[in-house]
Amino acid sequence: MPLTSEIGTLPNGLRVVTTPLPTAQSVSVSVFVGAGSRGESPRTNGVAHFLEHMVFKGTPTRATAIEIAEAIEGAGGALNAYTGKEMTCYWNHVPFDKLETAMDVLADMLHNSLLDPAEIDRERTVVQQEIRRTKDQPGAWAGELLGKAFYGDQPMGWSIAGTEDTVGGIQQQDFKEWIGTWYGASNVVLSVAGNTTHDDVMALAGRYFAHGASETAPAVTPVNGNVPAQRAIADARDITQANVAMGMPAVSRHDPDRYPLMILNSVLGRGMSSRLFKEVRERRGLAYSVGSSVSRHADSGMLGISAGVSPENLAEAVKVIFVELDKLKQEPVGEEELTKARDYSIGSFRLSLESSMALGQRAGESLLTMGEVEPIDGVVKKLRAVEAPDVLRVAQRLLLKEKATLSVVGPDVKEEALAEMVEA
Repeated sequence: MPLTSEIGTLPNGLRVVTTPLPTAQSVSVSVFVGAGSRGESPRTNGVAHFLEHMVFKGTPTRATAIEIAEAIEGAGGALNAYTGKEMTCYWNHVPFDKLETAMDVLADMLHNSLLDPAEIDRERTVVQQEIRRTKDQPGAWAGELLGKAFYGDQPMGWSIAGTEDTVGGIQQQDFKEWIGTWYGASNVVLSVAGNTTHDDVMALAGRYFAHGASETAPAVTPVNGNVPAQRAIADARDITQANVAMGMPAVSRHDPDRYPLMILNSVLGRGMSSRLFKEVRERRGLAYSVGSSVSRHADSGMLGISAGVSPENLAEAVKVIFVELDKLKQEPVGEEELTKARDYSIGSFRLSLESSMALGQRAGESLLTMGEVEPIDGVVKKLRAVEAPDVLRVAQRLLLKEKATLSVVGPDVKEEALAEMVEA
């Protein structure tokens, strides 16, 4: 029997999606809010992520972060959260007989957070340390710089965590205004997956999530179409490796070409049989790690390539990557390679959905961002239907060297030299 998700809506507009797994020993509960860093202003950059930290810091009934953690961990579960460009997710994962506890704790955190000024000041330094940690990780920092160069000075180009200065200026009132603007019930999705039923989930949702404002969230500022804003960006550091991140415009999450792009991405840079791995690492020995990925947003997307290379091999590695991109534009992928890429894409997609947590995350994010939960077999069917001409067409549409941005963190790197690599 195909796995299906059931969707309901509370009177206040909050959407609920349940993915029953009768044989599971767990349930995952995730609350998705359509509020991410691209809704921020320059002064409040980082407030969405900072708030994600703050809702764990106490409520009137669970006064401290420890009490909140113990409520879930004491039930044998786990809890956490994350913030993106366009959403924030709060989740927990518990034994199936602890579902009500899981719902109660999440609702309490979201609706009754104390936002105590003393806790805000204490957590402020924690968030700033998180920002510093990212800067201290060259590969991660190359990715941050890529986003900055690719999108430029607009919300999509700002760091999700903000800067140490912006985080230093965020106060209690900023959190309250952010919640009032973005956390209305109609901008929230509750996703539950595991050993439960939709009727039980709706009953508990009505008990714990039925109150709360239902104001419609504002629209975010569209991405400035002038991307990339900057062709190259560099951070020279006295380290032994050049950490490379390359990006070029891709498709939004709604674009029908997202399926051929998934296959193209598998051909290009996913796994040890991908073209980049075979050419950059196996045949030439230029990198230990190399691969590609795709990020999709409401009105934009990016194909990203990352690698770690010896500084003396940087120019050659970038050249080889562009050669591989050009090959995808010049000739169709062979049938044997295409079949492997389709099977890899479909297989990794299926394997990524083995747990109740993964299924709940997929259903909640899909309902929030797409307005529906596409059946798993529907995705598989569309991936299976991708043919070589589709991959070639998408490659010719997207793999444009003149639209590429290059970010490098490493020794003696200069933006002028990097710009020459992408503009040659």
